[in-house]
Amino acid sequence: MTATVSIPRQSSPPDEPSRPPEGGWHKFRRRALTLLIIGLLIGVPAGYLVISANQSRNSGKDKEAKYSATGLTEGWPSRVQRRLYDVWIPWDATDVTSYETNNWKTSRLYVQFSTSDDGLNRFLSTLKATPSSLKKDDLAIGERDRHVVDWAFTGPGPWSGLTHARKNPAPTLDVVVNRTDPQHPTVYVVSRTIP
Repeated sequence: MTATVSIPRQSSPPDEPSRPPEGGWHKFRRRALTLLIIGLLIGVPAGYLVISANQSRNSGKDKEAKYSATGLTEGWPSRVQRRLYDVWIPWDATDVTSYETNNWKTSRLYVQFSTSDDGLNRFLSTLKATPSSLKKDDLAIGERDRHVVDWAFTGPGPWSGLTHARKNPAPTLDVVVNRTDPQHPTVYVVSRTIP
């Protein structure tokens, strides 16, 4: 046997006017507005998460492609790399390629570009050098570094080079210049630093 308890209905306060019963249209509008608000509260953050996840995944793929490269890749090294390795590239440089290697002992940045005579002079001035500082037939970049990025230095020349040695931790730069096209010399640079 169960006992039924009835609770008395509370009356509204005496000073509050009584509202008419809610019509069908008002009920529909209220429910639609509630559903819209709930949808926005759930949908906006969910959409943000999806977009953010896609951007993160794409960024990871770009970085993976960049760091899995095993040789010179087309494009300028980043500003941070250029500053860290102290490699200045003339603004009029073309065919710019670069590659960076790092290990616990030495970090290297390999850069190749073509430029004008004026661009070469400006590049050399950043090393406190002049075109006369380049030694004829001096392939300043060693075999090990040439092998890393497949530089052969066997084409027609004239070839010349120099080493801009500095005390650690400042980077040392090995430079080779090919003047097969005297108006547009090709410059090869290996900058190495010991952290």
